[in-house]
Amino acid sequence: MDDLTETQRDYWRKNLRMTGILLAIWFFVTFVIGYFARDLSFNFFGWPFSFWVAAQGALVVYVVIIWFYARYMARLDIEHGVAEEG
Repeated sequence: MDDLTETQRDYWRKNLRMTGILLAIWFFVTFVIGYFARDLSFNFFGWPFSFWVAAQGALVVYVVIIWFYARYMARLDIEHGVAEEG
C-alpha cells in the first residue's frame, strides 16, 4: 500500500467511509426498524403496518441507497480524475 499516492489514499478513504455509512443505514433499516415494527400493531391498507415496513419501506430505502452510492461514486471518480469516458 506504500505505492499509493495521497490522492489514491484519499479516494479509498472516502469510498470506505461512505460504504460504512450506507451499510449502517442498511443494517438499521433491515434489522432495527424491522424488529421494532412488530410493535406497531395497527392496520395500514388492510395489512399490518409491520408488513408494509418490511415489504415496501425497506425496498424504497435500498433503492435510494443504491442510487445515492452510484451518484456519490460518479462524483468522486470525477473529483479524483478516474471517471470513465462516455
